[in-house]
Amino acid sequence: MPEILPASSAMGAVTLRVADLDAMTAYYRDAVTLTVLAAEGGRVVLGRDGVPSVILEHAPELRHAGPHEAGLFHTAILFDTQEALAAAVYSVARRAPGTFTGSADHLVSQAFYFTDPEGNGVELYWDRDRSLWSWTHGQVEMDTLYLDPNAFLREHLTDRGAALAEGDRAAGAADPALELGGASVGHVHLSVGDVATARAFYVDRLGFETTAALGSSALFVSAGGYHHHMAMNTWNSRGAGPRRLALGLGEVVIHVPTADDLGELTERMRHYGVQARDDGRSVAFDDPWANAVRVTAG
Repeated sequence: MPEILPASSAMGAVTLRVADLDAMTAYYRDAVTLTVLAAEGGRVVLGRDGVPSVILEHAPELRHAGPHEAGLFHTAILFDTQEALAAAVYSVARRAPGTFTGSADHLVSQAFYFTDPEGNGVELYWDRDRSLWSWTHGQVEMDTLYLDPNAFLREHLTDRGAALAEGDRAAGAADPALELGGASVGHVHLSVGDVATARAFYVDRLGFETTAALGSSALFVSAGGYHHHMAMNTWNSRGAGPRRLALGLGEVVIHVPTADDLGELTERMRHYGVQARDDGRSVAFDDPWANAVRVTAG
């Protein structure tokens, strides 16, 4: 039985439970430059070119989680081009400047960080070509270097990117952002109680491979040699136990290539005593902090 996820595995949409559906939709649509792909009842799906990145589920009866609880650290949306990333960063700067929290050059990527109106972390980033990444003993070299957001915009914001940032993106409208490049979830970063338990679940059982670690405070994992598809840290949540039902993270999706891959993963997780919820199309598991992880095929 294969013990690692297939190399072509990738992240899917992140579901967020939200209190103010209209305000959160406006943020991810008008500021982040995603397009509303579907909206029905209390559920809004946003993404680009038909690929969902963020799913908002209206749950006004729930409360916000505490600042030191396990859950979502950030959803990281990967842009195909620096032009598309610059347009999104410029759009957030114009429409929701108070949500910007920082930027960094990580050697493998250029990243900009935000906090959405309900406190969920958001990373918008672009990857350098894999041929430029450095690896040592199976660990990818990453760093946190200063990245001047104004200099980045001066270099990469184009007239059509600025026009996109200044336009309106309503439900059902054409997607002008596609002229700049696609966007999808590149990785998901979680807050967890301890890294050793995270490694046991996400590496030893689920089948990711470790790509970097920061002592006992953070772990980065991936499939197929990506710098990281998921990360887990204890920076705000050391010692946290299982999450209670709250606003914020609802579910993380991972895509594997085939139904056989999904079946092998399900068998492996059950072998390790991890309970699986199988709806015939996908299988969901809860990590040790009750973060829901759903795996789909295709």
